[in-house]
Amino acid sequence: MDQVANLKEPSAYRWLSTMPAFLILVLVVLLDTSNAIQGQLLLLGEHTWKGYYQLRLDPVAPACDPSQDIEVALQRTLQKQEANAGDEMDLFAMEPIAPEVLRESLIASQKECRFRVDRYHEILERKTSSVAMYIAVEQWVADLGEFRMRASGIMLAVLLLICGGTALFRKHHISLRPALTVLDFRVSALAQMAAFGILFYSMASFKGVALSAGVNVVPEHLALLWIWIIGFGSAIAICLYQVIKVPTDAVRGGHIGNAILATPLYAIFTIISGSYFLFQGHASGIGIYINQMMELAPLMLNVALYVLIGMLLKRTDMAQKVFDVFRPFNLRPEMLAVVAVAVSAIPTAYTGGSGIFVIAVGSLVYMEVRRAGARRQLALAATAMSGSLGVVLRPCLLVVIVAALNNEVTTDQLFSWGVKVFLLTTALFAFYAFISSKKVSTSGDETLRSQNHGTKVFPQFLQALKPLIPYVLLISGTLIIYALVLAAYLDEFSAPTILPVLLIVILAYERFANQEVRQQGSTPDVEEKPSLFATLQSSTSEATVHIGALLMLMGTTMTIGGVVERAELMAHLPVEFSSVWMAMLMLVAILVVIGMIMDPYGAVLLVSVTIAGIAYKAGIDPIHFWMVTLVAFELGYLSPPVALNHLLTRQVVGEEEIRLAKLETIGDNFWYRNEKILLPLVTMATALIIVAFGPLLWAEM
Repeated sequence: MDQVANLKEPSAYRWLSTMPAFLILVLVVLLDTSNAIQGQLLLLGEHTWKGYYQLRLDPVAPACDPSQDIEVALQRTLQKQEANAGDEMDLFAMEPIAPEVLRESLIASQKECRFRVDRYHEILERKTSSVAMYIAVEQWVADLGEFRMRASGIMLAVLLLICGGTALFRKHHISLRPALTVLDFRVSALAQMAAFGILFYSMASFKGVALSAGVNVVPEHLALLWIWIIGFGSAIAICLYQVIKVPTDAVRGGHIGNAILATPLYAIFTIISGSYFLFQGHASGIGIYINQMMELAPLMLNVALYVLIGMLLKRTDMAQKVFDVFRPFNLRPEMLAVVAVAVSAIPTAYTGGSGIFVIAVGSLVYMEVRRAGARRQLALAATAMSGSLGVVLRPCLLVVIVAALNNEVTTDQLFSWGVKVFLLTTALFAFYAFISSKKVSTSGDETLRSQNHGTKVFPQFLQALKPLIPYVLLISGTLIIYALVLAAYLDEFSAPTILPVLLIVILAYERFANQEVRQQGSTPDVEEKPSLFATLQSSTSEATVHIGALLMLMGTTMTIGGVVERAELMAHLPVEFSSVWMAMLMLVAILVVIGMIMDPYGAVLLVSVTIAGIAYKAGIDPIHFWMVTLVAFELGYLSPPVALNHLLTRQVVGEEEIRLAKLETIGDNFWYRNEKILLPLVTMATALIIVAFGPLLWAEM
C-alpha cells in the first residue's frame, strides 16, 4: 500500500520537490503540441506565400551558366568526343553522338539552367524580412519537435528520479501494507538502500562497459548514464537518513514478516533481479534493462501525464455531478454499483490506467455506492472494479503500447474488440452482483428514500442534468478550438496533451462560478474553492509522488522481465502444442501469473518479447491473443499477492472503513466475508474464460 507520511509540508518544500516535475510535464505538453502547431504554420505559410515549402529552404545558386555560347560548347564537346574516339584500346568508349543531337541537348540544358537561375533569383526576391521572420518562427517550432525526440530519454530519467525521490522522501512507494512500527520503517529503508545500491553499481558498471567498448558514446547516452548514477547515489543517502531517523509516531517493536510486507515492491523486485545478475557476473544487467525503458520514453512520459490528468480530474466537480444524475432514480445498491463501474470505464480509459482512476475518484465511487445502501464489501468491490473495465476502451495508453510494440495488431482493431469485452465484463459484474445481493439498509439510504418519497423522478433528473451543461459546452468548445486552430482531435495519440489543458479550463470555470455564487450570496453555505494556482500546486504535488511510485515500479518490473528473458525461462515452454486449446490454456495461466506480479506496462513489454511469438505459432489470432492478455492482466491486477487496485482502494477509503467492513460481515458465509476480493475475481475470471475459449469454440462450430 502507498505509505504516506502524515505531516504538513511547508509550501516552499512542496514546490522545491514538485516544481521541476511540473515544468517537465508542461514542457512535454508544449513539445507534443509543437508538432500540430508546426503543421498549421506550414499550411498558413503556403496559403500566404505560394510555394512556401521552397521559401523555407535556403536557396543554392545553380552552378551552370545560363548565357553560354551553344556553338562554342558544341565544338568543345565534339573535340572531346574525337579525342576519346582515337583511343582504340578503350573497350568501354561510347559511340560518337551526332552534332545535331548534341546541339539539341545543349539547348535543353541551357533552358533548364535559365529556369533554375530564374527560380533562384525569384526566391531571393520573395524572401523578404517578414517571410524570413515567419520562417525562423516556424523552424524554431520544428526544432522543438526534434528536441522532444532527442531529449525524451533524459526528460524521463530526470522526471523518474525527481518523482521517485519525492515518493521515497514522503514514504509513498507502493507496498503490500503500510509501515507502522519502527522495525517496518527500518527494514523498508534498508531494503530500499540495498536496491538503490544495486542500481548505482549496475549503472556505474554499464558506463564502464560503454566507454571501454571502443566505440563513440553518444553525448546524450553518456549524460543519461551520469544522471542515473547521480540520482541513485542521492537516493542511497536519503535511505541512509531514513534508517537512522524513524518517524516519531512509529509504534515500537514490530514483526519481521510484517516488515517485509511493508517493503516497497520496487525494492523487492530490484533485489531479486539484481541478485540474479550479480551472481551471473553481469553487473550491468539491470542498467541495460532500465535503459531499455528509455526507448519507450515518449510513451512513459504519457504515463506521467495521465497521472497528472487523474489528479486534476480529482479536483473537479464533474464526477460528483455525474453521480448526482442517477440519484433521483433511487437505484438499488447493486444497480448503482454496476452503473458506477460502467460509467467509470470512460475516465479510466482517458486516464491511461486503472490505478490512476482509483486514486482520483475511488473515494467518491465508494461514498456514492454506500449512500445507496450498499454493504461495505460490495462498495469496496465496486471501487476496485471501477478502474478495471476501461483499459480496453479508446484511448487507453496500455492498448496504444501493445499496438506500438506489435505490428500484427492495430489500435483500431483492439479498441473495436475492446468495446465487446467491456460490455461482456459489465454484464458479468451485474449478474454476479445481483445473484449475490443482500438487503442492507443504512441510515443514509433511509433518509434519501424519505426525501424522494412522493416526488417525480423525471423533474429531479432534468434538474440534475442542468449543472452538467456548462461542462458539455466547455469540453465541446475546447475540442472545437483544438480542431479548428491546430487540426488536433481527441484520440489515443493526442489525449495526453489535450486533456490537461481541458481539465485546467474546467478548473478555471469552477473557480469563476464559485466566486460568482459567493458574491451573489444566494447560497451562503457554499465553501470557497482554492485558487487555480493552489489547485495546480496541490495536483502536481500529489501527482509527483504517484508518478514516482508508478514509474519506479514499472522500471523495476522490466528488470524482472530481463531475468525471465536472460534465464530463458520461456524456452522451457513447448514449441508445438497438440491443439490450440492446450496452447490457450497454458498461455492464460502464464499471463495471469505475470499480471499478478508485474504492472501492465512492464508486462506488455515482457509478453511482446517472449510469449506473443509462441501464441502466433500455435495458431492463435494476434487480436484474440492480445485481448486475452489485457483481460488476464486486469484479473492479475485484482488478484493477490499484489492486488494493486485493492491496495489503492484501501488507501482512498481509509483503514477505518476496511476495519468496519470486516466487523460488518462477522457471522456471514465465506462469500460475504471476502466479497470485496471474490466479486471482482469471479467477474474477471469468467470474462477471461469466455474471451479466451469462446472464439475457439465458435471457430469449431
